[in-house]
Amino acid sequence: MKRTTLLMAGLVLLSCTAFAQKNYLEESKADKAKRMQWWTDDTFGMFIHWGLYAVPAGEYNGKGGGAEWIMETHKIPTAEYEKFAEQFNPLKFNAREWVQIAKSAGAKYIVITSKHHDGFSIWDSKVTKYDIMDATPFKRDILKELSEACKAAGIQFCLYHSIMDWHQPDAKSKDYKHQSTENPDFNKYREEYLKPQLAELIKKYDPAVLWFDGEWIPEWTEQQGKDLYNYLRNLKPSLIINNRVGKARGGMEGMNKYENAAGDFGTPEQEILKGTSQEYWESCMTLNGNWGYVKNDNNWKSAQLLIDNLVDIAAKGGNYLLNVGPTAEGLIPDQSIERLAEMGKWLGVNKEAIYATKGLTNYKEGDNLKFTQSKDGKNTYAIFNKYDNNELSLTSVQPKAGSKIYLLGVSKPLTWTKKGNAVTVKLPEELPCKYAWTLKIQI
Repeated sequence: MKRTTLLMAGLVLLSCTAFAQKNYLEESKADKAKRMQWWTDDTFGMFIHWGLYAVPAGEYNGKGGGAEWIMETHKIPTAEYEKFAEQFNPLKFNAREWVQIAKSAGAKYIVITSKHHDGFSIWDSKVTKYDIMDATPFKRDILKELSEACKAAGIQFCLYHSIMDWHQPDAKSKDYKHQSTENPDFNKYREEYLKPQLAELIKKYDPAVLWFDGEWIPEWTEQQGKDLYNYLRNLKPSLIINNRVGKARGGMEGMNKYENAAGDFGTPEQEILKGTSQEYWESCMTLNGNWGYVKNDNNWKSAQLLIDNLVDIAAKGGNYLLNVGPTAEGLIPDQSIERLAEMGKWLGVNKEAIYATKGLTNYKEGDNLKFTQSKDGKNTYAIFNKYDNNELSLTSVQPKAGSKIYLLGVSKPLTWTKKGNAVTVKLPEELPCKYAWTLKIQI
């Protein structure tokens, strides 16, 4: 009996050792760089905020205010908010059309809200009935259709997921005044709801990125973030996770306040870093004033501004995640499509200067000239949105004698001269695109 007991104990110990979780927080810089390579090369992604909040579309009981936050903004009781699920029937949703809009814009990856703070799940979840299949008349798995469409189009499929939850009773925070749970148990929510749903998402839809939000609630800690990061990376080692999985994000600037934080990249929100950073980062921004659909929000950014933002972010070594908020019918607003199409046309000419490039410490000259560089360092791209008398002058880049300078979109090399440190490039009478132009300079 004693020998049998010892043998069984040994087998249990061996089994536990064999299945012990790997600590991905100790990943080397080289391994992380390899894992992050596709993401840094892709540079431009499309964010999608979509859920029940598209039904009220920024208005409740005749009062405006709130988009994806409308449940909290108007302190809508849970039972009342649930009624929006009965009205959510987006029959005009077409996953292939959405993906084509993203691809035509030049976006290389899509990040969609699997669950926002309101707690509603837009996939067929077995963990809850408060989801697209059980609570709405639509009864189609949005994430399944979209993930399949992304795979067919060569677009990376990624998911946003809220850590906090205004619907799940055990997730109740002291700040959720519209909920009335007497004895919330956040640990139970984390272990029996949040983590099982995330495991479900990874298993069913194989996202390339998990993009967290809602980490600021007092129940969530950095250690919980690190534990969740390891849990998810053990389920999918190649997974990329943003820094909102923990508590290190420093306000809307989005970069880590301290070292050794959980997460792989910083998340500036509605702003762009003032300079370059040695860390990975992605600036998420809206096309108008809101993330979710608001019917009266016509504060649309111009195509010029969007392209200027993309150039600025690429020059500083970051990624640009640009948001659309579809309607409750399942349509991306025409104003969004128009602006995204303009970006796609521009990228069709200038993509070489944006994708798979690296930012430079001296990333700009004045306000209208930004620089990126090819990964092999052989070419510098000078992207400008203003010029005078069909000429562009610059001093930050010093091509060697005999080097060729091209304008992207034009096949023949341009004439250029150098006087001291000033390089003057003669531009064609007709330029190949609008908004901004790129010189490819051999160095």
